[in-house]
Amino acid sequence: MLITRKLEICCYTVESAVTAEKAGADRIEFCDNYSEGGTTPSWAAIQYVVQNLTIPVNVIVRPRGGDFLYSKAEYEIVKNEVLKIKELGANGIVIGFLKPDGEIDMERTTEITKLAGNMEVTFHRAFDMCRNPFKALEQLKNTGIKRILTSGAKNKAFEGTGLIADLVKKAGNIIIMPGSGINENNLSAIMEKTGAVEFHSSAKKFTGSRMKYFNAALSMGGNQNMDEYKIIGVDENSVRKMAAILKDNS
Repeated sequence: MLITRKLEICCYTVESAVTAEKAGADRIEFCDNYSEGGTTPSWAAIQYVVQNLTIPVNVIVRPRGGDFLYSKAEYEIVKNEVLKIKELGANGIVIGFLKPDGEIDMERTTEITKLAGNMEVTFHRAFDMCRNPFKALEQLKNTGIKRILTSGAKNKAFEGTGLIADLVKKAGNIIIMPGSGINENNLSAIMEKTGAVEFHSSAKKFTGSRMKYFNAALSMGGNQNMDEYKIIGVDENSVRKMAAILKDNS
């Protein structure tokens, strides 16, 4: 039986999204703020990517960095973002809501999935922070979620292949998509160990600023350990190699 394997690339800039499509990505997860693990991009950026790409664009809906327990005000923002993203024509959204005890917030997850309408919904790595992944999987089966992005509750997907493989076996109608640290050097092994058919990678690379002058005496974000003159992008060669690996195994 023919298996269609897919590569999703996490992109933090519009240029990265264009590069990822050119290199063979099957889908984009569009985000902002790499240093905070991804937050919702601006509406103008979402519109640009949706209008200029031919592959599906799924947009992360996350009002801030940090945990996945949102205030009432933050949740209202999430709902408004979902409606706007749907209006802009995105393929899907990427969400994650937890309760204080580490359980999935079923009420919010179900409400947002319904609000998304025809857009597909991915539950992101908030899943890796939940108390019981198998219970969470069974709960999410009843919400309309299409896929779960997970590293197997480890920092990197390669470290979590055991749990990911078990989730794939129990997934039913949900796609289990490994992500975190996936690249052309470990993709084949992760594919073999997990039995997954969709894979998520940032394929990130950093390039220097084109500025000729910068003030070395200050940091705009107040973090002296971060090089603010490096810009995150996508490694086109890495995406091409991963796309080729999946094509060869389809």
